[in-house]
Amino acid sequence: MNNRLNFGIVGAGRIAQAYAEAFEESCFAQVAAVSDVDIDKASALAERLQCPAYDSYAAMAEGVRLEAAIVCTPPVTHRDICIALLKRGVHVLCEKPLCLDSESARMMVEAARTRGVMLTMASKFRYVEDVIRARSIVRSGMIGEVVLIENAFTSRVDMRSRWNSDPQVSGGGVLIDNGTHSVDLIRYFLGPLAEVYVEESIRSQGLSVEETVRLCARNHDRVPASIDLSWSIDKELSSFLNVYGTQGTVSVGWKESKYRLASSRDWVVFGGGYDKVQAFRSQINSFAQAITCVKELIPTPEDALASVAVIEAAYSSLKQGRWVRVEPLRAVDVSREFHEATLTEAQTVA
Repeated sequence: MNNRLNFGIVGAGRIAQAYAEAFEESCFAQVAAVSDVDIDKASALAERLQCPAYDSYAAMAEGVRLEAAIVCTPPVTHRDICIALLKRGVHVLCEKPLCLDSESARMMVEAARTRGVMLTMASKFRYVEDVIRARSIVRSGMIGEVVLIENAFTSRVDMRSRWNSDPQVSGGGVLIDNGTHSVDLIRYFLGPLAEVYVEESIRSQGLSVEETVRLCARNHDRVPASIDLSWSIDKELSSFLNVYGTQGTVSVGWKESKYRLASSRDWVVFGGGYDKVQAFRSQINSFAQAITCVKELIPTPEDALASVAVIEAAYSSLKQGRWVRVEPLRAVDVSREFHEATLTEAQTVA
């Protein structure tokens, strides 16, 4: 018997291809339909997944029974698409960034709360097995108190003809694009961020948006984080996350992850690095299990709102040239309310 939840994919671009591969190995969810304004792209992906294709998300929602949807369209479209699906009672996993501004974020979370369905922001790095193990090591106290955390997502990519560098579509440049991953990853280890400071380097590709930035952040305990983001340079680092503690260091790499205690000369390998398909598959499975009340929703609506708030503060810092306080965005705990409502309904039926 097939008990997998029916998902729709909205948008058939690059990121949707990664989801398609992950769905092929999921035992909790399956793709029931694909939509894209370019019907040829939708049809090509749908053929791979053996499901129908549509030229709009509205037509897809009308034509197929969906429990959930993954929104893989450019950021400027996220708010309207997500709200429309949420109002139909469809649970939504929205690709990062959640949206372009805090008011839109509040509207999306409120739509989910009002309809009693789930909304989460895609955050694949929370589902990388090595990242999860690294966080467990840090939280165990093995490396002592955290002193500093560093993250770098840098690579040479020609962005001149991609929508990611069109501020009217993306909301900005590398800061909102890759930086959204970074901010959520740092929050995963340090908790809420209190303030941020951003510096920009030269724009070697002649883009109208930032290509290379350094973001500095502090949590409420004043533990600092440093984030390097670039489309124009490759730092050629073996790791993308390093956590330094009073008693040791944890390094999460692209091909290998390891830790070393201050009392030892030897590194201890604990993982094989970044596995994109595994991360996407785990994210899909976790969302499906949250819908069926097997797991808690991760990231939470508060996490998604916090991501938007930090990025907004980061752009404010970039403009003003100073440290900027992160103003928290409040939201009802949608996952908790949904679970409580579902449990109440189940008890009533019983």
